Amino acid sequence: MILKASQDLSDSSSIWAKLNWTWAHTFILLQFILQILLLFPEISVLRMPMRIASFALGLLLLVRLPKEHGRHPATYPAFIVMAIMLLQFCLHPHINSVTAGAAQCAMYLAIFSPLFWVRSLKITPYSFESLMFLLWGIHTLSAGFGVLQVYFPGSFQLALSTVIQNSTFGGEQLLITLANGQQVYRPMGLTDRPGGAAAAGFYAFMFGVAIALKNKNPILRIACLGSAGIGLFCIYLSQVRSMLVLAAISMIFFAVVLLRTGQIARLMVMASGVTALFVGTFSWAIAIGGQSTLQRISSLFAASPEEVYQQNRGHFLQHTMENLLPQYPFGAGLGRWGMINNYFGDNTDLVSQPIWVEIQWTGWLLDGGVPLIFAYIIALLLACQTAWKIAVNRKLGNFALWGGLIFAYDIGTVAITFNYPIFMSQGGMEFWLLNTALFVAAANSKILDNKPSRTVQL
Repeated sequence: MILKASQDLSDSSSIWAKLNWTWAHTFILLQFILQILLLFPEISVLRMPMRIASFALGLLLLVRLPKEHGRHPATYPAFIVMAIMLLQFCLHPHINSVTAGAAQCAMYLAIFSPLFWVRSLKITPYSFESLMFLLWGIHTLSAGFGVLQVYFPGSFQLALSTVIQNSTFGGEQLLITLANGQQVYRPMGLTDRPGGAAAAGFYAFMFGVAIALKNKNPILRIACLGSAGIGLFCIYLSQVRSMLVLAAISMIFFAVVLLRTGQIARLMVMASGVTALFVGTFSWAIAIGGQSTLQRISSLFAASPEEVYQQNRGHFLQHTMENLLPQYPFGAGLGRWGMINNYFGDNTDLVSQPIWVEIQWTGWLLDGGVPLIFAYIIALLLACQTAWKIAVNRKLGNFALWGGLIFAYDIGTVAITFNYPIFMSQGGMEFWLLNTALFVAAANSKILDNKPSRTVQL
């Protein structure tokens, strides 16, 4: 009995050693918990401090964890971005308020923080894979709730965002009409925003496809494909077309990686499987979502991609280039847009009034002008380049597939900047966390396949 208990304890320790739970795992889990807490009416009234806590956690880890090991290549342009923000805070005459300006700088630093604190963690390929499984599980759970919210209206929906409740329309514009004529909110998943399940659906789809390709266990593959199908269903029913385009773009670039590395068998399996998922879940979504879903998705193909984008988000980019750029080439002053202005702004000064922002490029221009845009573009390009190098590095063995996934995810995230200010959200923090964790895990890949110790040069 004692020997068996000792054996069980040893096996348990071995499992935890392989998982190598790190602060990156804890960070992702705490972000999820903070979001879950907002779903309870008693806590949702504390929305502002809860949202602040999500970003403050990154700043806390930045201060607490030692800065060790190699720097991700995007670290240097990140320093430039923060230097530009500091200059804007100190020198720009039209800052909205000291509080809003400081909050804007803190937000940028919080978004970038994983670039600095993640590199201090001992992330191995095993722990990176467990991080991917954690994200996959969280987002699959959220997407699953999104499906239940459509099938059982009102039964699986918790608190609605107080921002939406207090809006002029009370969120009525976020309702959809199902095939049976019933009106429900767009799937929220485990968020407090109608349509919020679309983001979870994207991750469930992406990670589900990658894990299914990487693992041969038939039960796990079935679970992953089911997760991917649920994810796409949520995207269709949420009617967030940008997420659907993002999923397609990411899969195309994932396929490019597989083609470049000569993984033709995997490429064929992925192409056939993903095509079947898109078609099958579309039929499922139309059967449940009815004509409103069909019309919404069909509008993507009603004209050329350029015309569709121009009709929806393109005019925001055009306004930024034609009107705001000549007016604010070096920024409009910090704290003049988004939730930073809503929470901390002082809009009594007519010179520094709020400016409406729908896409990330407008936000970058207002915050730091052309210099900030160029610095952030360089950071994003270096992140994509680093993921690409890992994806095509044959010395990394099977781990390189994660590089391909993150590269595809990076390209999709860059694309979403033309639709949404993602780098002023938790999605921005997650982007830098995943890229830095991938970089650190690749550098620690000497334990792969029980091969002799080596340090991979990226």
